[in-house]
Amino acid sequence: MDATYDAWAGPTVGELGELVVLDRITSRLPTGSPLVGPGDDCAVVAAPDGRFVVTTDMMVHGPDFRWAWSSPEDVGWKAAATNLSDVAAMGAVPSGLVIALAAPQDTPVAVLEGIADGFRFAVDALAPGCGVVGGDLSTSATFTVAVTAFGDLGGRAPVLRSGARVGDVVAVSGELGRAARGLARLFRDGVDAQGEPDRAATVASGADADPDVDRQRRPVPPIGDGPLAAAAGATAMLDLSDGLAIDAGRLARASRVTLDLDADAPLDEVALHGGEDHGLLATFPAEAALPGGFRRIGVARDRGDADLLRAGAPVPTTGWDPYADWDGAAG
Repeated sequence: MDATYDAWAGPTVGELGELVVLDRITSRLPTGSPLVGPGDDCAVVAAPDGRFVVTTDMMVHGPDFRWAWSSPEDVGWKAAATNLSDVAAMGAVPSGLVIALAAPQDTPVAVLEGIADGFRFAVDALAPGCGVVGGDLSTSATFTVAVTAFGDLGGRAPVLRSGARVGDVVAVSGELGRAARGLARLFRDGVDAQGEPDRAATVASGADADPDVDRQRRPVPPIGDGPLAAAAGATAMLDLSDGLAIDAGRLARASRVTLDLDADAPLDEVALHGGEDHGLLATFPAEAALPGGFRRIGVARDRGDADLLRAGAPVPTTGWDPYADWDGAAG
């Protein structure tokens, strides 16, 4: 067992078996409007312009979430949001999700039902009309959620990371730094005397009610701004999953430009290097009107020695790296 499930009572997945558990999960999930939904070997999802985007992401107990800090609903929300954001970053509208869960045998079914509720809450709030069209359930010593997401380009070309041009405006949409501040609060105040993630300490310290902690557990990516950016002529775009600086470096290298951040852009160290807000970074032609919640933070320049500058000075392109930053504590 990789977690303590004392907070969730009731029968376990091992006691009820796969068919009953699947029934209890799927009845809680948003269905969307697939041509063929769950129940057959595959779902059938419309691709109106003949193409679709597809992405996949995993959340593993330990490096990606801790039961000491997150509820099942939080885990479902975050797993949905991180994949919906990737679809939006291509300029597409989310159309379907496929979910695979691997849970220890002693996991209460209520945990899986809570995760399903989290998916429903996130989809309803962030991408109405998208649905969960299939998935799989298995057992594992480590709780794992794997999601594959599909999106409709609506007849437009996908917005890639590689299209930024010299003179383009660099802009962001969504929050920057809140999720990282929330995570720092959890590591400071949500741990026991040995530094291990601890539910009681999280509640007693007030961290559980911190709005930044809530953003760490339930990010709110600006999904609708992805298609708006594509329609407005965005030349490059990506999801800010690992932090503005590291993701800006990825876009700069793919486009073979240097991104120069404005000196007066409101970007502190946490906004630059903190991850998991899942905002959007995009470049637009200089004459384009910025759509939705996008705001200017810089300009693309000729490729130089650095991927990222601020007022001409190099900025380290560092951010979240699960291989480097996970301390091994499961919580």
